[in-house]
Amino acid sequence: MHLEQYGTVGIFLVVAVGFVLVTFAISRIFRPQRPTEAQLQPYECGEPTIGPSWIQYNVRYYVFALLFVIFDVEVAFLIPWALVFKQLGLFALVEMLVFLFILIFGLFYAWKKGVLKWV
Repeated sequence: MHLEQYGTVGIFLVVAVGFVLVTFAISRIFRPQRPTEAQLQPYECGEPTIGPSWIQYNVRYYVFALLFVIFDVEVAFLIPWALVFKQLGLFALVEMLVFLFILIFGLFYAWKKGVLKWV
């Protein structure tokens, strides 16, 4: 990569950051500055909250969602691999088996830790 190409990337970076900053400044200048009482209220599905609105959720729900995303991405990798499997040969089969082994090991680890129990 030549030094001139870095300059081009730098110019694009400066223009992008400048565009964002100018847009924020313009929106701050032209926005209405008189919020009403209703606009200052917290929005919770249109209903007033009962009790404290800041509660801690069990981290298990987040871990469960992350595991779903991981295995969803696994399927996204398996489909294109399966479509071109004949052209890739034995090396690609071994690579996919290693990939699946790592994911299955992660699933087994999560199962042993009790992460997959919903309640």
